[in-house]
Amino acid sequence: MTKVNAWAQMEPNGKLVPYTYELTPVDAEEVEVEIDNCGLCHTDLSALNGDFGLPRPIVAGHEITGRIVALGEVAKNKGLSVGQTVGIGWNKESCGHCDQCLNGDPHLCVNLKTIILGSNGGFSSRIKAHWLWVIPVPEGIDAADAGPLFCAGITVFYPLLEYGLKPTDKVAVFGIGGLGHLAVQFAHAWGSEVTAFSSTAAKHDETLKLGADRIVSSRDSAGWEHLKGTFDLIIVTVSVSLEWDKIIAMLAPKGRLHFVGIPYEAIPVSVLSLLIPQTSVSASPAGSRSAFKKMLDFASRHKIKAMIEHFPMSKINDAIEHLESGKANYRVVLDADF
Repeated sequence: MTKVNAWAQMEPNGKLVPYTYELTPVDAEEVEVEIDNCGLCHTDLSALNGDFGLPRPIVAGHEITGRIVALGEVAKNKGLSVGQTVGIGWNKESCGHCDQCLNGDPHLCVNLKTIILGSNGGFSSRIKAHWLWVIPVPEGIDAADAGPLFCAGITVFYPLLEYGLKPTDKVAVFGIGGLGHLAVQFAHAWGSEVTAFSSTAAKHDETLKLGADRIVSSRDSAGWEHLKGTFDLIIVTVSVSLEWDKIIAMLAPKGRLHFVGIPYEAIPVSVLSLLIPQTSVSASPAGSRSAFKKMLDFASRHKIKAMIEHFPMSKINDAIEHLESGKANYRVVLDADF
């Protein structure tokens, strides 16, 4: 048994406090990782704010990087080694035998086990996961800054891969925040023409440097008129309601409106508006294990990284307040200092 130090929320709306628990030895297919860094994501805030109805204590955190300290007997033969730098995202175990797993989509496994929903997360000193979801960090990526790639990065990269985005395609990204600033970088490096829809004028110069070809106000839908029928892919990274009919009207024939942000209100969609231009509306959760490797290799090759502010994990409550206040630029990473 390994003693784990962590930061946990012990009661609803409470501050995170030091917390310890025991980690059982690795089984045959598990890997134990000593955590060096863990990103702080809005999904962590959702868990802590009670949106998932989880029992306390809650140890959140799902953008983990660290070093392997133990391997099970089966995991030893899966290309991993003690001391190797790795990352772990939202998923920690898939069954390997359902249709989704056998088809190469283990992130859609019917028996999927995730971090936070059912187990302790990365605001801690150690964690275990199945070998499939313990992912080597390639050369060219700084592990201390890599955590957000294991959530935000894969979330915006996956639709480019899954839906066969072409370098000649035109892409729109709604929301240039923690997800959107990575989506702009990935789509630009892919070779596509990128239009950023942003509500914050102060971010315009920065967004152009990230790779956007143009910036359009997301608040002024009157300025969207000339963009009707333009985009092959529109990626929505925000969680607010927008003028969906006008956004759908900007899709080119066979275009796709894809959600990686989660608006909680129902989205009104006219079938006729989709039928005539043969457009689609879709969403996706993170990505497959294979997609993770492709995303990390692509990020390394094109020097894509999140813009990050670091906090020591001992200042986790300050980091949460910073993120909740909207001051984060653009992602927050906690550095383990137990």
